[in-house]
Amino acid sequence: MDLKKRAIGLIVSFGLVSLFGDIVYEGARSVNGPYLKLLAVNAAALGVISGLGEFLGYALRLLSGYISDKTRHYWFFTFLGYALLASAPLLSLAGVWQTAALLMIFERIGKAVRSPARDTILSQASFKVGTGFGFGLHEAMDQVGALAGPLIFAAFFTISGGVIGISDYHKGYTFLWIPFLAVMLCLFFAYRRVPHPELLETAAKNDISDRLSPVFWLYTVFTFISTLGFCSFILIAFHFKSAGILSDAQIPFFYAIAMGVDAIAALAIGKLYDIFKINNGNRNAGLILLAAVPLLAILVPIFVFSRNMNFVVTGVVIWGIVMGIQETIMRSAIADITSLKKRGTGYGIFNTIYGLAVFLGSSFIGFIYDRSVSAIIPAVIVIELAAIAVFLIMKRQAGR
Repeated sequence: MDLKKRAIGLIVSFGLVSLFGDIVYEGARSVNGPYLKLLAVNAAALGVISGLGEFLGYALRLLSGYISDKTRHYWFFTFLGYALLASAPLLSLAGVWQTAALLMIFERIGKAVRSPARDTILSQASFKVGTGFGFGLHEAMDQVGALAGPLIFAAFFTISGGVIGISDYHKGYTFLWIPFLAVMLCLFFAYRRVPHPELLETAAKNDISDRLSPVFWLYTVFTFISTLGFCSFILIAFHFKSAGILSDAQIPFFYAIAMGVDAIAALAIGKLYDIFKINNGNRNAGLILLAAVPLLAILVPIFVFSRNMNFVVTGVVIWGIVMGIQETIMRSAIADITSLKKRGTGYGIFNTIYGLAVFLGSSFIGFIYDRSVSAIIPAVIVIELAAIAVFLIMKRQAGR
């Protein structure tokens, strides 16, 4: 079979895995905030739970990425990580917030186990079609599931009508067993189709040094700072419910809007990323698109913490665009600035720093929220201005 066709087939197969996977965990994450509120959690505790889950979900990637590089057992870590998705439907059995929080954290750990290995496999396939396009296509398919998951919960709550209680959330979580089984079946099919994905990149030119470059480290620092000031949706959803801006049924619907925007942005930004690389003859040229992250992140709290519905919709759309950029360019660039030998390690280091930023950022913004919602805006502006300064240094280094 033609290598390019095999590469596209593998990307699409992984797209289906992520599509069903996102129905599971994005569906759950769209309502986890309001669900924890029903279980009597305050904003500060919510920020810690969310941040800790995200931190472990990224920090452990350093270990899983390193081990997957050393053992070359990328498929094993991918299967193991996706198996831990079972934590989401198991939320249907949680009766206290401590149990629910533990399961939410386990779901994030599963993502840590699989992500470096999965992204390494995807990067091997993407070298045949363009890293921006490959990761953009995968992210777009991924977001179809991210769109469907929240809509499923919105439908459950709409059908239930009246006051939404804990039992209604449990019914929604129980449904997630169906897409979970679909994830495991699609993953098995992807493995049987291309058991040795490294052969796809062996045929491609890979002239990057085995050492992690200065651009990689500057890129990681920029990601840390810009992510530090990016509001998590779980806190945004918590605000929507606490302030009475949206109903329980509307919150997952708005999250679905964000995921739909994410999908469209991922395809567009991924293609644009490849165009920049080709036109400039420089694999680092596409990094210039990252300037949009801190600029848009500043706008998110200005809009989402407003009581004006038009502002809220605008803020959700902007949040989705930022996610699309992060999920596409930030993953594509690692493939371009690291060698295959170091790629799992590169993804692990990068994602550990990213997770630390999410943890600190979520906790910090949650802490501020409990005291003054309006104080979040100036705090985010200061953080993102620092990110812009690092971006300018990175841009200069990348152009050399």
